[in-house]
Amino acid sequence: MNFSTIIGIDVSKLTLDLHVLPNNQDCQTKNDEKGFKEIVKWLAKVGQIDLSATLFSFENTGFYSYKLSLWLQDKGYRFVMLSGLELKRSLGISRGKSDEIDALKIAEYTFLRRDSITQTILPEQGIIRMKRLLSLRNKLIRQRSGFMATLREAKRAFSRKEDPLYYKIQEDLLKKLSIQIERIEKELHQIIENNSTLKEQYHLILSIKGAGPIAAFTFIAITHGFQKFQTWRKFACYAGIAPFPYRSGTSIIGRNKVSHLANKKIKSLLSNMAVSAVQHNTELKLYYNRRLDDGKNKSSTLNIIKNKLVARIFAVIERGTPYVNTAKFAA
Repeated sequence: MNFSTIIGIDVSKLTLDLHVLPNNQDCQTKNDEKGFKEIVKWLAKVGQIDLSATLFSFENTGFYSYKLSLWLQDKGYRFVMLSGLELKRSLGISRGKSDEIDALKIAEYTFLRRDSITQTILPEQGIIRMKRLLSLRNKLIRQRSGFMATLREAKRAFSRKEDPLYYKIQEDLLKKLSIQIERIEKELHQIIENNSTLKEQYHLILSIKGAGPIAAFTFIAITHGFQKFQTWRKFACYAGIAPFPYRSGTSIIGRNKVSHLANKKIKSLLSNMAVSAVQHNTELKLYYNRRLDDGKNKSSTLNIIKNKLVARIFAVIERGTPYVNTAKFAA
């Protein structure tokens, strides 16, 4: 759809800063439902704005932008949530500059792409909850890893007899964190069980060696039930595993590279999946060893395996049938 008006919004904890193009008008309001209603009143005063042909654009800032996105979708207004990575790569927005400049840059970025940009449609509540719970789980996992590392260092330095309370507190915290992580995982399973489509997708992903429950949860959440990415290649680009030639002018220099501007969480997950696949999938293990025997780079080989896993996941979802390892039928 062609949008005649673009409204760039810089979202912070308490306020929203807006810039309207092509009118070049600015406004600031509170980041709550009362403030959202004030936006509509202010736009009416600006004049000559058709809300049915208006696109609101803002960075996805997690909790801060969540209520705004829900309100816009509920009211039927069109909007696009941009990733901070996308803005950083394209604009180099600096938080050291004023909020109005940020809102203007977001508006300009979107205005230039208004004919091709894909508007955001929020996923169902189950997937929103999955994303939220997975994020919390990642934080608890990091905390648990930190306490485990501290306890290992303590064991090298002094015995339990020297400071039993120190050991007891560390161990109690580890137990409590493990219990909470387990609670989250049970709830993720329950969300899947309550939705027949997500349940089918979950089991299809698990048919691929190298993909476990957390990988399945993550793929479903990030892809919005495989509605967000049209192809596995687009997902690979998002994850930063799609190789691209390193160019200088018209010349290609050296090996293909992967982007460092990517979703680092999914990239790390795919790394773990690739290592697991090499250990447990005979076909990929042979492929991995053959490339290394041929003198190929270990890192680039694992990256190829990451791409193979992503392609297989998208393929089983598209076909609606579990993955079949045809290599075991080979003579």
